[in-house]
Amino acid sequence: MSEDSAEDWADRHVARWRDHWIDVPFDDDIEAIVVRMGKLVRYFKAAMQEAVAEVGLQDFEYETLHLLVVRDTPGHASPSALAVDLGISNAGMTGRLDALERAGWIQRRADANDRRRVGIEVTRSGMDVWRRAMALRGRAEEDLVRTLPPGERAQLAQLLKALTLQLEADEVSS
Repeated sequence: MSEDSAEDWADRHVARWRDHWIDVPFDDDIEAIVVRMGKLVRYFKAAMQEAVAEVGLQDFEYETLHLLVVRDTPGHASPSALAVDLGISNAGMTGRLDALERAGWIQRRADANDRRRVGIEVTRSGMDVWRRAMALRGRAEEDLVRTLPPGERAQLAQLLKALTLQLEADEVSS
């Protein structure tokens, strides 16, 4: 059976629900896209959580290290800038930073120009644990996405970009 003719969970879902939406517009393709994307998001989230747990991080620790490392100023940020990136309160940020500092994954440093200000810096051990988690996470992502040949991966990336650009435009206009 070819991949195009193979039936997946989304096909069965659409077939079950198609006839239930008599008074509501129901587009098979839209429903299939949405449920497949949801399943993929759950897979990628579970793969990330498994990678994070394997290296001894909690989700919030990984998320904070990740956003600290992938900034325009890699590995350096003010606590307030990092809180904005994470969408959490300054108090929540303080709790995260305390835990990361106790683990030895970040350090706080007084600002050279204004000793009242503090900067956050990822430590070597913080970078190491983040890299190990990223390698495991990346391997799980690649294992699935490499199912598609390079041309189809590029096509899928462009299709998803079109949806993302529309979403971002809608967010700006609302």
